[in-house]
Formats: sequence, C-alpha cells, structure tokens
Amino acid sequence: MHRILSLSLVYPNPQEPGLGLFVRSRLAAMARRARVVAIAPVPLIDYSNPRGRVRGSRGVPSSGQDGDVPVFYPRWIYPPGGTPANVACLFLRLLGTVARLKRRFRFDLIDAHFGYPEGVAAALLAAVFGKPFTITVRGSEPMFGQHRYRGLCLDWALRRASAVIAVSESLRQFAISRGADPARTITIPNGIDASLFAARDRAACRASFGMGPAKAIVSAGEMIEAKGHHLIVEALRALIDGGETAELYIAGDVARGGAPFRKELVERIRALGMESHVHLLGWVNRDRLADLMTAADVFCLASFTEGWPNVVNEALACGTPVVATRVGAVPQMLPSEDYGSIVPARNVAALEEALGRALARSWDRDRIAAWGRSRSWDTVAEEVIGVMDKIMQENGVAVPEMAQAAPGAERN
Repeated sequence: MHRILSLSLVYPNPQEPGLGLFVRSRLAAMARRARVVAIAPVPLIDYSNPRGRVRGSRGVPSSGQDGDVPVFYPRWIYPPGGTPANVACLFLRLLGTVARLKRRFRFDLIDAHFGYPEGVAAALLAAVFGKPFTITVRGSEPMFGQHRYRGLCLDWALRRASAVIAVSESLRQFAISRGADPARTITIPNGIDASLFAARDRAACRASFGMGPAKAIVSAGEMIEAKGHHLIVEALRALIDGGETAELYIAGDVARGGAPFRKELVERIRALGMESHVHLLGWVNRDRLADLMTAADVFCLASFTEGWPNVVNEALACGTPVVATRVGAVPQMLPSEDYGSIVPARNVAALEEALGRALARSWDRDRIAAWGRSRSWDTVAEEVIGVMDKIMQENGVAVPEMAQAAPGAERN
C-alpha cells in the first residue's frame, strides 16, 4: 500500500465542519486502499473568515483523527490579497512540519488539492524531499490564472506535476493550456456517498421542512454572488407572476474567501416582495441536505462557474431533477433531458422557462436516482490510486505487502 501525504487548505475542521467535504470524501475512500495522512493548514490570522472571526483557528486542535485519516492542522500566517507571497508563506510553514512528519511517516507521494496555492507549495515540498506530487484541479484555477504572477506560479507547478487530475474535462483542457503534459493529465470526476444521498420518504422529508402543497425549488451552495441564488429568486418571481405556485429553499452559509452575499440577497428578496416564498435555511448538514433534496420538486444550480458541482450529483442521487447552468462538468452530469435541463449562466429568462417546464413535468425519479448513484467515491479512489500506482512504478517505488502505519493523531 502506498503512503500518501495529502495537502488541502479546505479540509474540514471542528470550526468549519462543512468545509471541503469533497476532499474529505475522496481521502476517506483512498484511506481504504492506501495509508493517507492529511495536512490541513489553518490561518492563525484569518482575514477571510466569513463571520469576521480573525482568530477562528483558536478552536481547532493541532491534530485529529478523522476516521482512518490522521489530520494535522498547522497554523500559518499569510499576507492578505492572495499574492504569490502566500505560496512562500505556506511552503516555509510546512517545511518543518513535513520534515518532522517524514520521520514517522515515510510518504511516497504528495497529493495536492487545488492548483493554487496548495499545488505550488506541493511542488516546492516535492523538490525538497525528492518525492513525486500530484495536483487535483477543482475549479478555482481559471480564476487564479487570470492574475499574472499567480498564474505564472500555477503554470510552473502544473508543468512539474507527476500527474494532474481534473474533476472535469474542461478543467483538464485548462491545465493543458497552462503547460501541463497532456500525457500526464486525466479527468477523474467526483463521486457520491450513495449510503447518504438516496431516495427517501418524500412525504416525511417535505413535512420535516414544513412544506405545503406548493412546488418546492431547492438551491444549495455558499452564500456568494457567483452561486446565483439571487437569479433563482428573480426567476421564481416571474413564475409566480405567471400563475405558478412555488417556493424556494436555499441551503447555504456565508463563504470563506468571498464577500458575504446574504445581506444583498435578503435585500433583493425584500425588493421583489418574495419574503413569503423564499426560505433561507443557512448551513444544512449532509443528512438534512439529503432530506431537502428528496423533498424538492426540482433542484436548481445557477452558478456562474464550477468544476464538478457535487450538489448536482447529490440531488440526482436523491431522484430529483436538476436545472443547472452550463458550467464546469454540468453537461457530463446531465447528459439527457431525462435528468433535467441546462441553461446559459446569468440568464434569468432561460432559468424561468426551464424551471417552469421542470415543475410541470412528470419525472421518473427512480431512473434519475440510478443515474445519480452510478459513480461512488470508492470508484474515484480506485481511479486516483491507479494514477498513483503508475507514478510509483515510474519512480521505482516498491509497494510493501504490509503497509507502514500512518502516524496517529489525537482525536478531536
């Protein structure tokens, strides 16, 4: 079994349990096939804390055990503004942490989630410790690529990675356009936790959210402008004006690293006279989110940009049709109108029309659920480990029959 050191700035921690659940899910599945240790740096001074808690890391332990994955939470300090100095700060902070960890956990490979800054820091760490590294690009990279110096750092790391894993084909093509070796890039979409996201008792789920006879539209995502929640509100206003009886339920909280949008959204709801039709639920845990998606007549994603939006897959797995914007991997997730509709981003008229059709149509929810559940995190882990197997062979790393135990960490 391989020994993998995984690096992610968005791995969940006790203060932010809903952060980066897609990273957590992949590592949990990989840990059943390899020895995995996660390093999840948390900022000592948190400029981007969505609630203004600049010392939010005070409630986070230095280490913890998340299932089969030991997790370390080193504090780091970075200047605000997202400049390449952040990469230097991250690398220098992790240098000693990784050196100490290596004495107990002789890792074979560094696994970075997101190309910037994690991927660049991983490239530097890999050079110091003489190890191969992989980068998974997940959707924020095109934004960083628009900045000159951050883009140069990203390009440098992508060119040197032993493999670049993209969660969608469009992101794979982006990585290639930035200099990644096409032969070392691969598309591995995210998966689904089929034990959690599955069709449930719809009547009970609707009752648990106090839903009446009105049709229910559900949206889920961070409370930032780019998620397009306000556009769904506008589309619903037009539907109601046309005689539709429907309500919107939005699951999501203020977001890290982005300007909080809840105030603007509330003002928009009030201006449109939609207070009785829109329900802001705040952060909803995974089990309740599955209930909410099951209760919905249609799930709507109105994002401006995405990689592989897990919420679409999760809604489908619950048997719920989806109306989504043409971003990221959405066309792969909705390959047929049997599962939903795809509309242009930032187009309220198209969103209104598609939602109206979805609410009026009779759907085969069993068929939708079967499609949504067709790709598991175990499948993802097998594909990722397969990529790493090839890298190990190229680097002459022997795979021991008995895996070295990962260093334990104190439970949270």
